[in-house]
Amino acid sequence: MKNTFYISCPIDTYSGYGARSRDFVKSLINLGKYDIKILPQRWGSTRKGFISDHKDEWGFLTPYIVSSIHKKPDIWCQVTVPNEFQPVGKYNIGLTAGIETTACAPQWIEGCNRMDLVLTSSNHSKKVFTSTQYQVENKENGTKTELKVTTPIEVLMEGANLDIYKPIKEFTNKELLSTLDSIPENFTYLFVGHWLPGVLGQDRKNVGLLIKAFYEIYKNKGNAPALILKTSCAQSGHMDRREVLKRIHEIRKTVPAKKYPSIYLIHGDFSDQEMNELYNHPKVKAMISLTKGEGFGRPLLEFSLIGKPIIATGWSGHTDFLDPKLAAMLGGKLTQLHPSAQVKDMLIEGSQWFDADHNQIGHFINDVKKNYTTWKQKAKSLQKKNKTQFSFQAMGDQLNSFLEAYIPSLPVEQTFKMPLPKKIELPKLKKVQNG
Repeated sequence: MKNTFYISCPIDTYSGYGARSRDFVKSLINLGKYDIKILPQRWGSTRKGFISDHKDEWGFLTPYIVSSIHKKPDIWCQVTVPNEFQPVGKYNIGLTAGIETTACAPQWIEGCNRMDLVLTSSNHSKKVFTSTQYQVENKENGTKTELKVTTPIEVLMEGANLDIYKPIKEFTNKELLSTLDSIPENFTYLFVGHWLPGVLGQDRKNVGLLIKAFYEIYKNKGNAPALILKTSCAQSGHMDRREVLKRIHEIRKTVPAKKYPSIYLIHGDFSDQEMNELYNHPKVKAMISLTKGEGFGRPLLEFSLIGKPIIATGWSGHTDFLDPKLAAMLGGKLTQLHPSAQVKDMLIEGSQWFDADHNQIGHFINDVKKNYTTWKQKAKSLQKKNKTQFSFQAMGDQLNSFLEAYIPSLPVEQTFKMPLPKKIELPKLKKVQNG
């Protein structure tokens, strides 16, 4: 018998946490050490149904899915934000991407301390967890105590599947191929990520500023490159698409010009294979992200494995795998989180995140295009490095080492059958006659 290992996670959702959940569970299954049980959860407003939509790749997870817990798990894991962590098993693990700013809420610290081990995605996230502290006052006697994370925290990086994210020459999605082929510009920059709450220049992925900067840099210029946005407001329907187009149009109106560079929107849910085909298209020359903060930044890692240049901000989770010698890393400064981007118990007032140097945005966008061969050579070196250090296999090996180091030896329930007693033959009594 094996120890039961329950994982409560948004495994069936179209979300970053959903992708993280699937990779985590697949790694556990590959270890072959545990009796795996999956409790699917929602993730905000993101769509469910990922496993059935991609059953050829992920259908093997279905037999592991359960609807409830029948007995106390030996090992319990929650893949979510820390304020939702609850100890349910004999040994409890919290798995989280962490935080994109400089501080986490007190509820996150309390959640971490309810668990026996916390696994987070980047050194940035670990640093924020271990450095954030609060003074808590006892209302009855006025004494103050220090609230800080006391649970062990380890960085479990998010490894990419090298069988999927790699250079290719054949494209299976003919509609996507035809759409990209029809773009007149031969040099395009790609952005991938959700367009999250926040006024212009204050949404976490900084999509608004990227659009405005691109319009400003290439307005009234001939032979301009194009920008492709693979984005949404966390939904995949027509209303979401209209909202994104409306936002782009409103930003364009703030940049007076006679001629604008082209910005194209790709909207909707993509499979991993379709994302890889998007990354590989010959007109997609580089990826760009002005993100203000990342817990990890999966699209940036995935794109690095294609061997094309990346422009990104030089702060937070993605700096674990984006070498500043091999990628165009934007300088800048930390600024206060804007009220329009705050999220209760998550992105909190008083914390900071990164604001890219606006002068460097234009410099690197132009330089990558002008000196593309040089940047492509650097990208090839980054590709080789990340294939070794940030693969799915490397993540699995890392996970196994953490589980062996931290999880104590737990008794395993054994099924025991009592042996049937042998039939006992009693001696026959002799009949005694009277007299």
